[in-house]
Amino acid sequence: MSGARQQELPFRRRGGKRAGAGRKPNGERAGVSRLRRPELSHRHPVLVTLRVVPEIGRLRRRDAYRAVRRALATSLSRQRGKIRICHISIQGNHLHLIVEADDKRALSRGMQGFAISCAKHLNQTLSPSGAGPRRGRVFADRYHAAILDGPRRVRHALSYVLNNWRRHREDVGQRERLDPFSSGAAFGGWSDGPRLVRIGPRDELLPVWYPQTWLLSDGWRRGGEVSPWARPGPDQR
Repeated sequence: MSGARQQELPFRRRGGKRAGAGRKPNGERAGVSRLRRPELSHRHPVLVTLRVVPEIGRLRRRDAYRAVRRALATSLSRQRGKIRICHISIQGNHLHLIVEADDKRALSRGMQGFAISCAKHLNQTLSPSGAGPRRGRVFADRYHAAILDGPRRVRHALSYVLNNWRRHREDVGQRERLDPFSSGAAFGGWSDGPRLVRIGPRDELLPVWYPQTWLLSDGWRRGGEVSPWARPGPDQR
């Protein structure tokens, strides 16, 4: 028949790229889930992790420490107790915080404000002499949050955050008992008892809140006080 055309049959080929296919990333590549965050009770502290992009460089340096310190002071004055950063440690490329918040909304807004302030001050530390502040992203993803809903979880989180430098071997060759890039000096639950800390005019302690929840102020002590020499593992979140 003149003018006839062969019809192509819609055969489905095997394999090929499919949405959601392939091995899922893990570790640092995995990022933070975009699923809706769970509801948060004002009785439960939260372990928060913020990771910076590689361009920011190492955080365990004095100018970066001061940038985080200024962001903490800003958060302390603006949040009016709706969110309370009670413990913090600064690691090579991330921050760990233990936070109390009135609810999920307060946590979200408070962490957003802290991250913006922190990014602003960190960008200023990277600006060339005589030039304006660096522009661009500072944090690799939105914050990771783990709700601490029991005394055991809170105690593990305290050891994980305040002793995290030992996990990353930042204590090797150091004489300090406590991580100088953390709020460990303000923590009153060390197993070897309180120590007299002399604060000099040049000391720049990280400003944090006193905990107000039962779990973070007293409840965690059911599992015993925290050793400053503990080396936490990855399962202590």
